Amino acid sequence: MEIKDFCFASDAPPLSVIAAAKIASLSLSPPTVTNAAADSASLPVFVFSNGLKLQGTYVLLRYIGRVANLYGQDPFESSQIDQWLEFAPILSVGSEFENACNYINNYLQNRTFLVGHCLSIADIAIWSGLAGTGLRWESCRKSKKFPNVVRWFNSIFDEYSDALNEVISTYVGKKGSGKPAGAKPKGQQVVSGDNPEKGKASSKPSSEIDLPDAEIGKVCLRFAPEPSGYLHMGHSKAALLNQYFAQRYQGQMIIRFDDTNPAKESNEFVDNLLKDIETLGIKYETVTHTSDYFPQLMEMAENLIRQGKAYVDDTPREQMQKERMDGIESKCRSNSVEENLKLWKEMIAGSGRGVQCCVRGKLDMQDPNKSLRDPVYYRCNPVPHHRIGSKYKIYPTYDFACPFVDSLEGITHALRSSEYHDRNAQYDRIQADMGLRKVHIYEFSRLNMVYTILSKRHLRWFVENGKVDGWDDARFPTVQGIVRRGLKIEALVQFILEQGASKNLNLMEWDKLWTINKKIIDPVCPRHTAVIEEQRVQLTLTNGPDQSFVRIIPRHKKHEGAGEKATTYTNRIWIDHADAEFISVNEEITLMDWGNAIVKEIEKDQDGKVTQLSGVLHLEGSVKTTKLKLTWLPDTNELVNLTLVDFDYLITKKKLEEGESFLDVLNPCTKRETAALGDSNMRNLKRGEILQLERKGYFRCDVPFVRPSKPVVLFAIPDGRQATSLR
Repeated sequence: MEIKDFCFASDAPPLSVIAAAKIASLSLSPPTVTNAAADSASLPVFVFSNGLKLQGTYVLLRYIGRVANLYGQDPFESSQIDQWLEFAPILSVGSEFENACNYINNYLQNRTFLVGHCLSIADIAIWSGLAGTGLRWESCRKSKKFPNVVRWFNSIFDEYSDALNEVISTYVGKKGSGKPAGAKPKGQQVVSGDNPEKGKASSKPSSEIDLPDAEIGKVCLRFAPEPSGYLHMGHSKAALLNQYFAQRYQGQMIIRFDDTNPAKESNEFVDNLLKDIETLGIKYETVTHTSDYFPQLMEMAENLIRQGKAYVDDTPREQMQKERMDGIESKCRSNSVEENLKLWKEMIAGSGRGVQCCVRGKLDMQDPNKSLRDPVYYRCNPVPHHRIGSKYKIYPTYDFACPFVDSLEGITHALRSSEYHDRNAQYDRIQADMGLRKVHIYEFSRLNMVYTILSKRHLRWFVENGKVDGWDDARFPTVQGIVRRGLKIEALVQFILEQGASKNLNLMEWDKLWTINKKIIDPVCPRHTAVIEEQRVQLTLTNGPDQSFVRIIPRHKKHEGAGEKATTYTNRIWIDHADAEFISVNEEITLMDWGNAIVKEIEKDQDGKVTQLSGVLHLEGSVKTTKLKLTWLPDTNELVNLTLVDFDYLITKKKLEEGESFLDVLNPCTKRETAALGDSNMRNLKRGEILQLERKGYFRCDVPFVRPSKPVVLFAIPDGRQATSLR
């Protein structure tokens, strides 16, 4: 009996089955890759020459194991293998990945194989599970956190390199396409750069682009947010890439608060940035503040004034900006050192004369790169600082402080997004004028999302004008906002690391991120039932139970860890009005988690809307023959009041053009609430718990049950396919 066909969904290639077949030299015809959108829930299938079928990843894997003698040498080993097959899916749950790796690492301390003394499908399942996580596993491999796992992984790869190389290059590089990923042969160098065509030819993940002159064990990086808002997705990319390179080169990473603008900064933002950094799983060596270096920065500014490399300017700000654009030198540029030092002291004192002045670097007013046209180094700003109070009346600009503190703290590589490209030459020049050690700059593309504002100044406007409920609003692109919306951090990490450190500018779709998120939450989140309260329709089952009864059923049919729930069965039930409108007289329907019923009577109001249904249970009927599979709730007083909340984008345009104001494209309707009823088990939901309302989508519990009169609030989580417009 030969395998005639091998079918699987394009967005879920069964790596372990494919790898096992390759290793076992099992003759398989080219697989049939089905459409991801239509068949994303379908299981892989072997179709045999006699028409029989086997379905399911581990069913197929066990079949190969038995055929190729990879299923243990005795019943005990086979049972051990079964244990590992049950363990394998944990590797795809991002929050459990490192714990799973740690368990495997300890287990393999004195072992060459997972079971017995030879390769088995247990090894293949776990190996494929690790390889299938892509960059997450590659990052762990390079960090040397799990030496026993890496030894075992490499040993299997070396032994079966031809087969496994083919599997990885075909299915891991472009997971979801079912087509070859265009991977290069081992050892081939990858050329990176800004040319998108070159990027297409590269098999090396963009985050694996090498840092210039980086040495293992000597790399030091920093993530330096300004404490003037909460961490958003753009900052997250910078933070995660810094951590990635620090781990890759076995170096260090510093968190530094760039607190040089007291008018916008606060301790609230510092505390929440640290909270967000912890949420992202960022590991760092220490926390510093630019304000720690204010005395040295003032001393450096004064030295540059004395050397004639900086001067004090009292030109009004708007005029100064125009002169810089036009390449016109300030009248103060030729001031004597003595005059500059006199005005510098006025600035330090915060006097009336001092607040009119700033310190500018004397660089080149004719340079085509306008960032080099005498940039501002220091401003007089008599506003108390959130850390050090009113000690200083002057504060350095970011452009002046950053190259100084980077060099002083031993930073070897400064990762900067491409929006700073024109200011990189300024960074190098200021560092050179200061006589400090040069820090390498590595540029990566800024994260841009459709329909999304990432400017903290603009986000602040939404908060201050009451357009959102705060920095953690679920409509905001802040870490706290998207987590509150229902995004798992491991989805964000995977999304960002897949982009890597490329310099290519991309406008990213939210759908991709939410699709990754769905793959993480769907296998584990519990299932519940809700009915929209408005116009809900009662279905009376004339042969239904006279006395209600309760059954205990799983909250997730494929994940025992989700626990159990109690379902009440009565002769009167509620269904959604939208479902009732599709039912015909004498039609047989399926009531999910119960069985079939036949609708005998349909009552409608004067407008033709369904108001009441009557029917009989037909539990012996086949669910395969019914067109409608409906969710329902018992008509009892134990149901839970719900508020289902949908969100839309804050602006109506995918991308703002240069000079275009976000105020011109504000979305007038960004939040919609719908009253619903939920099953009685939902009174046990905890804040932050993610669930699926069957046939309605995924939700995150934002406000749990307190009392019957106060609804449980559930935030809708996009799944990457749903339309988001509320208009």
